Amino acid sequence: MLTNAAPVCFVLTADLATARAFYTDTLGLTETGEDPFAVRYDLAGTTMRLTRIEGHQPAPHTVLGWQVADMESAIDTLTAKGLAFAVYEGFGQDTRGVWTDPGSGTKIAWFHDPDGNNLSLTQPPG
Repeated sequence: MLTNAAPVCFVLTADLATARAFYTDTLGLTETGEDPFAVRYDLAGTTMRLTRIEGHQPAPHTVLGWQVADMESAIDTLTAKGLAFAVYEGFGQDTRGVWTDPGSGTKIAWFHDPDGNNLSLTQPPG
């Protein structure tokens, strides 16, 4: 039944105004509307609902990521907007925070939104 149903993803925030500015201005996502509970964004055809939750605490894992064609360009664009990429001790990332999977060559870099939600960029090999 759900195979052909359009997915909706949710990102939670304790401060909707601050998170909205980050997702709209810093990340450049396109807002598609809002309701009393959330701001909606279009993520390449998937709806994301940025939803305020009282007392939200971020999960310790990645909650949302984007596949990019050029990791270096994506990092340059986001760091120019003041975004910092996470470097995890002992993980083997380069100086820009990029980890390359030794098995596949996939590159991944992580960053956080204002609530501390872990977000990522992924560049497949090739």
